[in-house]
Amino acid sequence: MSEEILNVQDVSKTFQVKAGDVTAIENASFTADKGEVTTIVGPSGSGKTTLLYVIGSLEKPEEGSITVAGSDILDSGTDLVRYRRENVGFVFQFFNLIPTLTALENVMLPMDLAGVRQAEQHARATELLAKMGVDGRLLKAHPNKMSGGENQRVAIARALANDPDVILADEPTGNLDTATGKNVIEILTALAHDEGKCVLMVTHDESILDVSDHAFQMSDGHLSEIRGGS
Repeated sequence: MSEEILNVQDVSKTFQVKAGDVTAIENASFTADKGEVTTIVGPSGSGKTTLLYVIGSLEKPEEGSITVAGSDILDSGTDLVRYRRENVGFVFQFFNLIPTLTALENVMLPMDLAGVRQAEQHARATELLAKMGVDGRLLKAHPNKMSGGENQRVAIARALANDPDVILADEPTGNLDTATGKNVIEILTALAHDEGKCVLMVTHDESILDVSDHAFQMSDGHLSEIRGGS
């Protein structure tokens, strides 16, 4: 039986621009479970990335509630820095690796910020990167010396550094060729099905629906279910 880990209820987000208010998300509600891949598909500008950023506490909504592992992240008493560090791992479309750090150092960084001992950081980062197929000389490579696929695998390893319950992936195949993108989706799917992570992806690529356990369509800020969860 699946275990609900993420609950989003009636979330709305509006941006103020010169031309007037723009509603990016309007009354969005959904749940996502451990051990499942949940996908939100929609075109650019539909609000799906904004919704992901709200769940990751990188944006704050005007209305609604979001609970992760039973804790309301919009509660004024919630330590958002700790929440981002311990409960969610973010995989960005453009990788967002620190260019002056090596692959190994990029993965060690979240653990360093969490106060993990350096020897443990090094051992876990090496192990995570090996699982992603990044080892040998690549451990000391900087992002500009790696391919897009290698950068994305490093980004996934970094997202897993502090063993979060939820992995948030923004257009994880958006900057990759077809074969590399397929490999990245296989990695993310395995994290859900084999390791029990709650993987939430937002994408314009509807082929990813083939591996999704639960799926939604985003259009003009409105979210609608297109495949029910278990």
